Amino acid sequence: MDAPRKSVFDVAAFLDGRSLNGFNYRIVVLSWLITVFDGLDLMMISFTAPYMKDEFGLSKTMLGDLFATGTAGQILGGFVLAYVADRVGRRPTIVVTSFLFGILTIATAFAANYPQLLLLRFFDGFAIGGMLPIAWALNIEFVPRRMRATIVATIMLGYSIGSAGAGPITNLVAPGHGWQGVYAAGGLGTLVCAVLLLLGLPESIRFLTSKQRSPDKIVALLKRLDPAAEATAAYQFILGDERQAPKFHVRELFRGSLAIITPLLWIGYLASALAIFANSSWGPTLLEELKVPRQTAALVASAGGLLGSLAGLLLIRLTERHGPRWIAFYPALAVPVLVLLGLGYTPQNAFLPFVILGTMLIGGGHAAIISIAGIYYPSAIRANGGGWATSIAKFGGVIGPILAAALLSSGMPLLNAYAFLAICPAILCLSVLGIDAAVRRGRSVSAALASTPL
Repeated sequence: MDAPRKSVFDVAAFLDGRSLNGFNYRIVVLSWLITVFDGLDLMMISFTAPYMKDEFGLSKTMLGDLFATGTAGQILGGFVLAYVADRVGRRPTIVVTSFLFGILTIATAFAANYPQLLLLRFFDGFAIGGMLPIAWALNIEFVPRRMRATIVATIMLGYSIGSAGAGPITNLVAPGHGWQGVYAAGGLGTLVCAVLLLLGLPESIRFLTSKQRSPDKIVALLKRLDPAAEATAAYQFILGDERQAPKFHVRELFRGSLAIITPLLWIGYLASALAIFANSSWGPTLLEELKVPRQTAALVASAGGLLGSLAGLLLIRLTERHGPRWIAFYPALAVPVLVLLGLGYTPQNAFLPFVILGTMLIGGGHAAIISIAGIYYPSAIRANGGGWATSIAKFGGVIGPILAAALLSSGMPLLNAYAFLAICPAILCLSVLGIDAAVRRGRSVSAALASTPL
């Protein structure tokens, strides 16, 4: 006698058919808070670098290596922790990572020499590198498909606020407590957020469903999302909108239309990361060498970064409605702005506003490309998809500061660095247009197949 068939519950259809509630907002707020400190801890090096240079007698090459070492740690962390998150779960990976980079940030305050700074920046970068793509994955796996990019952008706004806050916080703390006080404050704040995550962050419902784990937890999460949800642990839970992939292999990132989307995403994201890391790492120091006062330079860099995140959030709304081609808008504007800066064609009294504008356009494009880094991948490999894209992009983050150090040490006019930087948004613009074409083609093929009679 055949066993009775289980009732089937499509978690994907359930999520797509509802709006957000307080439970969603709590997850977003918790993720937003930790990404604030993620951005703060990552970008403090750019604003504390002038103080470290004074204390340890660091050359431009040594500073470039210091910037790049943290990013190299992020590359390794992005690969390793994304794999762990797709195997073990989003929640434990995020919580452990948060405690780890909070402790390492505090430890940086006790670095006594340059080699210790390099070592601590590498391991701190390792922990930070795994945080963002996993936080994105967890959040978008609780929301309707139509809101995924907005949710990622909202979380990225936290990261951008933390990054922008690194300048004012350094200006506030460093004069009285040294650069060490900046790291101690950032690390303590991170540990507080890590405790909040431990107490309040749930596991991803799509992750549990894709791995066929813990039906009781799935039911409990469904009830948190909608108390009227009719499901029990006896149901079979599925994701009707995606193919199940129980075991990850890198080839999964290149199946179907992903064969075009993934390489273009990596190229565009890498170019954008090269620009953002070169500019954010060296921006305050470059302005200081151009005779801008140190604290003013920090505020200019911070203002451009914050405006970039806000501009990116506005752009992402257009992206959700009209496709990824809109991400090309800011990079296309950034190219002439950076060229004008780099060739010295801006009036003296408009120089700093142009620097802020260029930083804003670079940051806005970067926030927008990040927002789509994971949305084209199925849940079973989403953390790996976002993690691989982020880690590949971080090679640009390693190259950017080192290349900038070489350019600034070459004897060329300092302003020319902005013109060289314009190459990166040009590459991002072309990559995004290619992604948009691939997405449109994939949708056309899907529609054609759906309309073909069997």
